[in-house]
Amino acid sequence: MTVPKQSARMAAIQMISGPRVADNLAVAGRLIAEAVDQGAQLIGLPEYFPIIGAADADRVRARETFGSGPVQDWLAETAARHGVWILAGSIPLAASVPDKMRNSTLVFDAAGQCVQRYDKIHLFGFQKGEETYDESAFIEAGQDAATVDTPFGRIALSICYDLRFPELYRSLGPVDLIFMPAAFTETTGRAHWEILLRARAIENQCYLMAVGQGGVHENGRQTHGNSMIIDPWGEMLDRKLKGRGVVMADLDHARIADIRASLPALAHRTR
Repeated sequence: MTVPKQSARMAAIQMISGPRVADNLAVAGRLIAEAVDQGAQLIGLPEYFPIIGAADADRVRARETFGSGPVQDWLAETAARHGVWILAGSIPLAASVPDKMRNSTLVFDAAGQCVQRYDKIHLFGFQKGEETYDESAFIEAGQDAATVDTPFGRIALSICYDLRFPELYRSLGPVDLIFMPAAFTETTGRAHWEILLRARAIENQCYLMAVGQGGVHENGRQTHGNSMIIDPWGEMLDRKLKGRGVVMADLDHARIADIRASLPALAHRTR
């Protein structure tokens, strides 16, 4: 028997993570509790929510073995204590080589069980003047796309730079929600973040939860923030430009069904 999908109150937790894992978990815990007090049932955290250190090597040193570690234990306990689903932005996990990490989204159900893992496939590279990034230098790319089935519908998992590859989401659809945790740079975020997010929601006719790092970090890096929740018509339901905080909106399956019925673009696909 098919179980009807439930509507959900969603919350995106925007952070400005620093180099101390315990401090970041404390901030995340306070914001999650705030979201729960406002009725959140499905909560998303940003990319690298447990640590953004002075150098990429700090994240590699903080990596955990999948299934064991203080960050994963904290996520399981927090989800179970509040009785909510947590989309855990990304955390550093062990790779197949000692000098790299996997950048991984983990999903915890309301009982605190980890029910899905996604390792970031597309690795960011950027160079403009003195600003340069090369994720392949310290991240081992994932190979497999992933969705997770929840009481609130099917969710497509992705991380940051994945946003620029629409074929990823096409391969996973149809889904009810795209989850996009990020630590977008201010340079690229200011230029492209919102327009890409709205395009992904519109072309897949689903909700999109984008949850970012949003401010100036202790290492001097500035992230774009601008966390938002977008509906299947591309309308902005809530957003936070900079700073720590909570973005909230409802996932409404009637809204998805109405848009897909009136403009059946997904059914009109020919390839």
